[in-house]
Amino acid sequence: MAVSGIVAVGSYSCDCILVPEQMKGGLVMGAVTKYKPRVEVVSDSERLAQRSLDVFVSTAQKAINAKNTFYAAISGGNTPARFFELLGEATKSQELPWEKIHLFWVDERIVPPDSQQSNYNLAARTFLSKVAIPQDNIHRIPTELSDFKAAAHSYGQTIRGIFGLDETQLPEFDLIVLGMGPDGHTGSLFPNSFAPFDKDDLATVVYVLDQKLNRITLTHPVLCAALHLVVLVSGPEKADILKKVLTTEPDEVRYPIHSLWPILEKITWLVDRDAAKLL
Repeated sequence: MAVSGIVAVGSYSCDCILVPEQMKGGLVMGAVTKYKPRVEVVSDSERLAQRSLDVFVSTAQKAINAKNTFYAAISGGNTPARFFELLGEATKSQELPWEKIHLFWVDERIVPPDSQQSNYNLAARTFLSKVAIPQDNIHRIPTELSDFKAAAHSYGQTIRGIFGLDETQLPEFDLIVLGMGPDGHTGSLFPNSFAPFDKDDLATVVYVLDQKLNRITLTHPVLCAALHLVVLVSGPEKADILKKVLTTEPDEVRYPIHSLWPILEKITWLVDRDAAKLL
């Protein structure tokens, strides 16, 4: 059933799939029509968390059935917090063979791991302490190192070691969970920084001049090498940037998330109705 140009799918009347050609007002530029982001719109932030859980569990099961291991990288922030809580609470999450799951982080603020601003600490508080994942399978970014470049290099070497890679290879994460900032950044690939253009490293330092906290982030070649990515977007404050990102010609300098446009077929955008209200 189509409502206001939106195609509804699935068992929930609030769920729908959008591609740019279906957005209101003829916003799609001719040069962009070849790009077709898959955007699943859900009713609210709770449903967004539930769908995120569904994707995580189903992708984990598929990977473990195929190769006996699941490699995932997660992000921080407010949007995934409820999803993380469900990972710690839901029966289907508890029943996963967590000893076969290796967990990494997309990015991290350079703060101690017990800081309230730490993405690792958010995961530790919400679900890591509630599931049976071995400590050796938790691969946080070593932000306690005083040399930031050494910390990024160490994290890259950890990834290479766990995946069994040489210096020329990229890891293939089974799932990367991303968000999107109000300026169009993802991970810590910020506009007007070097990080979006680092193609040589697996992880890189992000020096944030107008804020207090520098970051370490996976580079965009690592993101693009993943088998499946999910971008979570929630809240009315994201409506304007979501519209701009999905309906303008790709410009990865202005909107670093556009660096993912070559792999759109591997990305699912999970968006609540507040964030999707301008589409």
